[in-house]
Amino acid sequence: MLEPQAELQSGVAETPVSKDVTDTSVRNDARVLETGCALKTDSEDGGEDMLDGNGGNGNFPNGRGGGGGGGGDDKDDGDDLEEEEFGPILSFEEVMREAQARGASLPSDMLTAAKSVGIRKILLLRYLDLQGSVWPLGFAMKSCSMLRNRMLADPSFLFKIGTEIVIDSCCATFAEVQKRGKDFWAEFELYTADLLVGVVVNIALVGMLAPYARIGQPSISKGFLGHLQHAYGALPSSVFEAERPGCRFSVKQRIATYFFKGILYGSVGFACGLIGQGIANLIMTAKRSIKKSEEDIPVPPLVKSAALWGVFLAVSSNTRYQIINGLERVVEASPLAKKVPPVAMAFTVGVRFANNIYGGMQFVDWARWSGVQ
Repeated sequence: MLEPQAELQSGVAETPVSKDVTDTSVRNDARVLETGCALKTDSEDGGEDMLDGNGGNGNFPNGRGGGGGGGGDDKDDGDDLEEEEFGPILSFEEVMREAQARGASLPSDMLTAAKSVGIRKILLLRYLDLQGSVWPLGFAMKSCSMLRNRMLADPSFLFKIGTEIVIDSCCATFAEVQKRGKDFWAEFELYTADLLVGVVVNIALVGMLAPYARIGQPSISKGFLGHLQHAYGALPSSVFEAERPGCRFSVKQRIATYFFKGILYGSVGFACGLIGQGIANLIMTAKRSIKKSEEDIPVPPLVKSAALWGVFLAVSSNTRYQIINGLERVVEASPLAKKVPPVAMAFTVGVRFANNIYGGMQFVDWARWSGVQ
């Protein structure tokens, strides 16, 4: 799973604009992106609350949020909503007491957060439950912060990835058999390449739009790169990511997220296309060196095929998966899904099934229109 550097650092603190930056337009653009969500908050004990489980980016609303401000009454209302949804902030002693009762140890970044500002109770309990799971999940929760932070923000994250892979593999097979018809076996290498690349792409598609909990305080570069990193950190994980008290995303930020994720998706698609199509071309060349047939189709151009993958993911996949994330958010927040969780799971299966049928057939059309396959 790919993850931008800003995510790997698991949090973004508010950084003043450097006077050394000479490009005024870039500086202003960065400021625009930053204004929607204040990432630095004052906790009740005077510290900074940087452990976020509110759906990914931003901060817990026990601090001062951006994008609209508000008076003291609004702040108190935000505190009450946060307390009700995520539970109280546990002190370091309380955190260690809970961990010792489970016979568990906490990662260094969580220990640092517990010492400085505390940890939300629901996130701590969620981590303790997950790290005690059977192998390999328990091991992955302890050793992979990317997976851990996404599971803390969305416990159904692995279910969504598994659903995506299974459905996509089955739907891709069905769609390609229907589209290629009698040429399916003659083009089997192409199908295999599409399938293998699809598995990697599915993980990236779900992972890059998933909300994640931010733990600790990052080291942000100064100057131009620092402004870009700060601006990216203020963006939502997806266009339709839910807002929380104290964390607001402007329309400009959501639009910027669509294009930024499109660039990431395009990069992943191009890289996976090079690898997948390269393997397929090697197989086709080796197979034909042993036995040639009149039914053999030409070996697809490698770079052109990779470019097709990049464009398809940046445009089609990015748009479709942004919409899916928004629909899942609406269903998961509904009273029915909160009372009966399988409702949200069933919706995830259904909407991703329909999306994969459409996407698989659309990709074959794009490949033929572009002359790649």
